Amino acid sequence: MLALIASRIAVMIPNVIILTFLLFAATTQFLGTPAAIMLGEDASPETVAELNAQLGFDAPLLVRYWDWISGALSGEFGRSYSTQQPVSEMIADALPLTLELAVWAILIAFIGAALVNSVTFLKSLVEKLVAGVSVIGITVPNFFLGLLLIYIFSVQFRLLPTTGWSDWSDGVGKHLMHMILPALTLTTFYFSSFSLVYKAEYKSVENNLFVRAARSKGLSESRISYRHILPNSILPLITYAGLSLGQLVGGAVVTETVFSMPGMGRLLVNAISARDFPVMLAVGMVIIVGVMLLNLLADLAYSLINPMVRTAG
Repeated sequence: MLALIASRIAVMIPNVIILTFLLFAATTQFLGTPAAIMLGEDASPETVAELNAQLGFDAPLLVRYWDWISGALSGEFGRSYSTQQPVSEMIADALPLTLELAVWAILIAFIGAALVNSVTFLKSLVEKLVAGVSVIGITVPNFFLGLLLIYIFSVQFRLLPTTGWSDWSDGVGKHLMHMILPALTLTTFYFSSFSLVYKAEYKSVENNLFVRAARSKGLSESRISYRHILPNSILPLITYAGLSLGQLVGGAVVTETVFSMPGMGRLLVNAISARDFPVMLAVGMVIIVGVMLLNLLADLAYSLINPMVRTAG
């Protein structure tokens, strides 16, 4: 297991370096110089050049990247151009909310797809229901689905808060009430895609010899489904869940914006609007490293369930 972790980390480190360099180069080279943005459109070229020199923005790209990445690795991302707050504090405030939303979305989608698609009684009704939800989740954009859920559950039935956020300190019930619609919005897409992956594997495992042997012993279909087919069908779902984490970030950006949640998505949208380079770079780096780490955890979970992966690694 330690050898597997070491090999995954050895692959992850150069990938992080390459991706963060591309992020830094694209952000600082193509969106205009930070000095020009800080001084505004009316600033003269001489003033912009002078500030670039003072702040080191005129240094070669590799030098600037090294200065930024060395500071970022120590937790120092600089200050926001628009608010003058330390970027590390802004990230620390926004990250827990996004992580919580992502955990809820992945867990509900993963567990729901595995359990619901293993139901044997009323199978035709369940399949039609899952197929309908899958079509909605895959084809309907997140922002539209979020607005639709707000209209149904908040405006029409007045069951849930429209937008906004409530911390755990305000009460567990109030916090979860504000989390239901954003989590449901983000979960729908993943439940749909996870269901398609799981159902395909479920059907292939269903025809295996050990399943037919279990049926010949007179075991109930429910027991066969949950005790024999589900554990052997869930491995591809773990892999797909790990690969889907990058898409989760994009969904969180839209979802947090629709529901006015002060998470990483909303922070990134505001930073892009203001061309706040330190915040944009910090959020981008956190996303890159976070996706890499979560994929590593998915690999480890897969290897724990399937010993053949550990042997091959």
